[in-house]
Amino acid sequence: MTSMLSRNPALVALILLLPLVSFFLRLGGAPLFDVDEGAFSEATREMFERGDFMSTYLNGEHRFDKPILIYWLQAIGYLLFGATEWAFRLPSAIAAAAWSYATWYFARQRFGPDTALAALVVAATAIGPFAIGRAATADALLNLLLALALFDAWRHLESGARAPLLRTYVWIGLGVLTKGPIALIVPGAVTFLYCASRGEWKIWLRSVLDPIGWIMLAVLVVPWYAAALIIHGQNFIDGFILKHNVERFTGTLEGHAGSLFYYIFAVPLLLLPWTSPLLAALRNIRSDAGTGVRRFLWIWAGFVVVFFSLSGTKLPHYVLYGATPLFLLVAAHRESLRRAWLHFAPPTALLGLFVLLPLVFKLLSTGDAGNAYYRAQLGEAFAEADWIYFAVTLGGLLLWLGIALRVQATLWTKMMIVATIQVLVLTTVVVPWVGNVLQGPVKEAAAFVRKLDEPVVAWRLNAPSFSVYREAVTPSRAPEPGELALTRVDRIPETDYETLYRKGGVAVVRRQAEN
Repeated sequence: MTSMLSRNPALVALILLLPLVSFFLRLGGAPLFDVDEGAFSEATREMFERGDFMSTYLNGEHRFDKPILIYWLQAIGYLLFGATEWAFRLPSAIAAAAWSYATWYFARQRFGPDTALAALVVAATAIGPFAIGRAATADALLNLLLALALFDAWRHLESGARAPLLRTYVWIGLGVLTKGPIALIVPGAVTFLYCASRGEWKIWLRSVLDPIGWIMLAVLVVPWYAAALIIHGQNFIDGFILKHNVERFTGTLEGHAGSLFYYIFAVPLLLLPWTSPLLAALRNIRSDAGTGVRRFLWIWAGFVVVFFSLSGTKLPHYVLYGATPLFLLVAAHRESLRRAWLHFAPPTALLGLFVLLPLVFKLLSTGDAGNAYYRAQLGEAFAEADWIYFAVTLGGLLLWLGIALRVQATLWTKMMIVATIQVLVLTTVVVPWVGNVLQGPVKEAAAFVRKLDEPVVAWRLNAPSFSVYREAVTPSRAPEPGELALTRVDRIPETDYETLYRKGGVAVVRRQAEN
């Protein structure tokens, strides 16, 4: 049996603080990761440079990847804190913390205070949500809005109340402004499948055809989409609607392919350290089907996995749109957990991997497999891993082993402890170290170029964070004679180029002037 979490005020306070630790501790500790973080951040910075807050550009070129809302929110962070990692990641951190607290509040009313606290811990510590909650992208915001939409959709279904239904339309509208039609598809399909499973067709039809709801949604969505269509015309249709929505589902975009079973393996990894409790919860699907809210949650999670498994483009974070119900279901079934070693194995292995990661990176850098650029970047692994890194990672592992083997506590209590240790190790040393290995050379190259105060282009290397750090647009093209270029070390021609800066896989070169 698990402990009664809500009877310990100190423990309750610590759990309620956990999302703030997970998503804000050292939020700016790592450089922006390319390509996504760099692209979102540079597009936001260029809004100020161009004085245009209705359209997004990346290094001077149209960027139709996502709608406008996340850029507006990042712009607020930019105004407050300047062009810093903290500023660009702030909207995601706020969204992820709100996502965790919304999950806790929903669970408290339907599963009780103890399960709500347990679900909050899972939401704030699972490695997938942790990653997007600290990333300068649109994913944490969309996940929050999808969770709010489906939580309110359930409140409407269970009570028939109009207010939560109208709020659902608001969350969907904001979601469409964040990432497009997917914000309509997930809530619409999940509620349809749930109502269909109970033969409640009329309830679903009344909900999705609510005229006031559609007016509210249109007021939120239509102005920007209409403005984008007027400003960009066919380019907006081709870029946003056809390429980044239709083609993303029907084909493989930007090389992000995967098998039909991609997400079957991705979900357990994205929920580390809660992998084994998740697998244990799966045993209860049949019994949960008889309980309205649990059936709804399984349908929600199942639809997302199936839908994105059928998509031609596959990225790990897509399946997190269905992670919220899994937080709740894992917490709801925590009392059925047995065989502690089985549940402790994944987090123990992960903490052990953190200790060995510099060695793993170094070994990968010496081989022939994979991308030559990343092999060169990984070659800096040991140089960036100081004694503090090894002290914290090894200390975290040993602390956890001592607790697992010596401390008398329930299985779930120990799982909460190891999840917290995982977050602390990740935030304090692992993520900053990985960032410095993979992105540090790009950030340093930008600082080097700023001192030279000369025009520079990006050549054979897609690293938009370089533009963020030098606070200037960097055209993507071959350099002219005498011009500087950011490039990859494995793509520098043998003649006619002088290397001015080189670290890892990154170089700044100057093309020699013609005689």
